[in-house]
Amino acid sequence: MFSIARNTALRQARTQLRPSQFTSVPHLSALARLLSSLAVLEQRNGTLNTSSLAAVVAAQKLGGPVTAFVAGKAGKALAEQAAKVKGVDKIIYVENEAYERGLPENYAPLLAENIKKGEFTHVLAGNSAFGKNVLPRVAALLDSQMVSDIIEVKSEDTFVRPIYAGNAILTVQSTDAIKLITVRGTAFNGGEPEGGSAEVTEGVDPKAESVSEWLSEDLAKSDRPDLATASRVVSGGRGLKSKEGFDSLMQPLADALGAAIGASRAAVDSGFADNSLQVGQTGKNVAPQLYLSVGISGAIQHLAGMKDSKVIAAIDKDPDAPIFQIADVGLVGDLTKIVPELTEKLKKA
Repeated sequence: MFSIARNTALRQARTQLRPSQFTSVPHLSALARLLSSLAVLEQRNGTLNTSSLAAVVAAQKLGGPVTAFVAGKAGKALAEQAAKVKGVDKIIYVENEAYERGLPENYAPLLAENIKKGEFTHVLAGNSAFGKNVLPRVAALLDSQMVSDIIEVKSEDTFVRPIYAGNAILTVQSTDAIKLITVRGTAFNGGEPEGGSAEVTEGVDPKAESVSEWLSEDLAKSDRPDLATASRVVSGGRGLKSKEGFDSLMQPLADALGAAIGASRAAVDSGFADNSLQVGQTGKNVAPQLYLSVGISGAIQHLAGMKDSKVIAAIDKDPDAPIFQIADVGLVGDLTKIVPELTEKLKKA
C-alpha cells in the first residue's frame, strides 16, 4: 500500500504551487522533493535498447530522483549497464528468464509490485510496442489513467500529446496519485548511455504466471542502420510501383547515403517492403537529420511518423503532392530517372 502521509503531502504541495513555480525552481520546490520517477528500460538479448532512454530524459524534466527498472534472465548484468546511464540515480533489477521477452501478462504484475514498493509518483516508458503493451495493463492494476505518447512535460501533472495523427496538440492534466506515461522517443532524444554511476538494487519478484507463451520471432536482418534511430532515412512509396522497383532504386540510394530504409503504409500493403520498415501513425516514428521520401504522396498518417525530421527532401511526379507542403527540398519528376542519377552523384561525392 502507498503511504497515506506521502500522498497527503503531495496533494498539499500541489495546491500551494503553480506549475510555473514548479518548472522554474524545481530544486526549491517542496513538490519536486516529493516526486520520484521510475523509467522502464527495454532490453533485447541482454543489451539495453538505447531508444528507451527517452523515458529517462522525460523523467529528468519532472524533477526529483530518477530510478530505472530492468528485468530479464541477465537482470543484474543489465542493471550494471543501466547504472552507467547519465541522469539515473538508482537501478532496480529483477533476474528471471520469465521476463526476458517482456510478455505483458507477467511483466505488468512485476512492474506493479515494484511501483508499489518504491512508492513512485511517475512511471515512464517509451511509446514502443513494449511500452504500449505493458503500461496500460499496469495502469489497470493500479487503477490509474494512462497518459500516452507525450511530446512535452509542462509540469508534474500536465503533459502535451499529439492527437488526430498530429494535426492537433492536446494538453492534458492528470490528478492520479501515480501517473503512467509513455513518451515519444523523437521528442525526448538525447539520452546518454554513459556518464552515470547509479546505485544498483534488486527488486521484488511476484513470480506471476503468464497465460501466454513465447514461441518464435522472424526478424528482418540488415547491415544498414536501425530505422528508429538512424540519422538518415530514405523511404519509398507506392510510386515505385513494384517490389522490384522498390529494391532496385531504394537499396542503392540507401547504401550511397549510409541510410536506413523506410516505407509508406501503401508500399508495405502492396508488398513492396516488410512491415518492420513502415513509417507513420501505425508504423515507426522517426526524426532523423535527413529524411528523403521517394514516390510518397504524403498522407497525414505517414506525415505523423516523420514530420519531426530535421531536413525533409521529397521526390514525386505530382507537384501538388501533400509531401511538398512540409518538405525543405522538393524535386518534381520521374523518380525512375532522378533516383539513379542522384545515387550515382552521391557515390562520387
